[in-house]
Amino acid sequence: MQKTLFFIGLILSLLSCNVQQSTPVFKKYDETSAIVKQQQHALKRMQFKQIQSNYLDLNTVFKPFEKELSKFTFNHYQQLKPFLLEKDIPSIQEAVYKGLINYEKITLFYLYRIRLFESDTATALHAIIALNPNVIAEAREKDKNRPKKLNNYLYGLPILLKDNINSTAMPTTAGSYALLHNSTSSDAFVVTKLKENGALILGKLNLSEWAYYLCSGCPVGWSAVGGQTLNPYGRKIFETGGSSSGSGVAAAANYAVATVGTETSGSILSPSSKNSVVGLKPTVGLLSRSGIVPISSTLDTPGPMTKFVVDNAIVLAAMTGADINDSATSNANQKIDYAGTLSSASIKGKRLGVLKPLLSDSIYKKAVDRLKQAGATIIVYEPPKITLNGFTTLLNIDMKNDLPLYLNKFSDARIKVTSVQDIMQVNLQDSISRIPYGHQLFTGIVKDTTAVASFEKIKMQLHKDGIAYFKPKMDEFQLDAVLSMNNNHAGFAAVAKYPCITVPMGFSNAGEPAGLTFIGKPFDEQLLLSLAYAFEKLTNSRKLPEKFN
Repeated sequence: MQKTLFFIGLILSLLSCNVQQSTPVFKKYDETSAIVKQQQHALKRMQFKQIQSNYLDLNTVFKPFEKELSKFTFNHYQQLKPFLLEKDIPSIQEAVYKGLINYEKITLFYLYRIRLFESDTATALHAIIALNPNVIAEAREKDKNRPKKLNNYLYGLPILLKDNINSTAMPTTAGSYALLHNSTSSDAFVVTKLKENGALILGKLNLSEWAYYLCSGCPVGWSAVGGQTLNPYGRKIFETGGSSSGSGVAAAANYAVATVGTETSGSILSPSSKNSVVGLKPTVGLLSRSGIVPISSTLDTPGPMTKFVVDNAIVLAAMTGADINDSATSNANQKIDYAGTLSSASIKGKRLGVLKPLLSDSIYKKAVDRLKQAGATIIVYEPPKITLNGFTTLLNIDMKNDLPLYLNKFSDARIKVTSVQDIMQVNLQDSISRIPYGHQLFTGIVKDTTAVASFEKIKMQLHKDGIAYFKPKMDEFQLDAVLSMNNNHAGFAAVAKYPCITVPMGFSNAGEPAGLTFIGKPFDEQLLLSLAYAFEKLTNSRKLPEKFN
């Protein structure tokens, strides 16, 4: 009897393994009922017209990994979880150093995890646009050549990029059908720096198409190429934030060690706060923008998006460097070990400005109280009444000028579009699939005829207004940073060119994440990272999305 039960148990176990190990297939499904239900959402921007991509087939994206993943079982995945799931970069590298895992297994873990969740219609986040077909071979090379002592913490670790950042292994689409086959001949400068520091580029992430400067009032996280990005803390319930939607979602769901986003105004801060991850918008001039599809050469910057502050500091340091192709960063020679001083970070004695209107938010108020209890000096004040007149004009004229420069210098030679107007004509050939929410902002760009002299005055005045919003009070009260929440003051920080970092600070009663945002003066990234790290250790507010364990 015992032998019979043993063999029955063994057979059931083997059947279970076979089910778990079977290769998932990415299938299109009828989303009609889901769209009808979504039209009842209280938030207009969440009333989706489409969810799935009309142009992306993840079966094709995963085809290069079929052989390796067929040998990588669910048990292998489970065995690696304790070393990778919700672990920071130093912890992962320590496990590698001890011989518990290697870079090939780490890469396979993330590929398996992405496939596991993205192939299930109940958990798919539509975060992935492309994967590097060479990444497993590259991971093996990292294992083979691993130095005895790591000088670069990113060595051998997989990073995901927002799909407006050039990487030679995959097209750079900005989410647009017009750039569907934009296979570039060179990496963006920041990608080159990541590779120099040993990082593996795992793949490309969905985004709000054209960095959310295409349509007006449309869903964040939508692109024609990638479909509708969904928030892991509430799929189809909470917004993902934008425009680095896939970067926030993928970091939250542990699809890679870290992700990289870009921001013009709020595009890192918003999805980071909405997905309970750490997002840094650096000072314009710290990180290069060359090889990145632009909105505005005045305001654009890439930045790291990670689960933990220490990871953010490591990725930031890896991306810095002087780039002769970007006038804003041509002298950015400073090499700072941003992670090196974090262990001694403290809130005690820091002077933090609190914007009085935000205290009506209970999560923000609780965070401020915790900081006060930890020894911070809290100065509450009324923010100045300043409006950012001309902000849209700044974006219009910059994109009208900057996008053709990217298309001419950094895009695939086979890409025929050369301007915003060209892209509009391509989209109008099939507007239902390519621009279901319209292209009102592109229309505004084409129609904007602001003269050069007027444009320069607008830029100068906006910069002055941004500084006036922060600097007088920061000087008067000798503040180390101003405390905002989510991306509430991203526009002011953008035109002032002040850096910001948002850190998980809790969840609403409905379960929606929120972030505490520290705003500092130009090139105060080290101070902001220290403040963020101390707050993170004080509160430990980040939680893994429930269905993504």
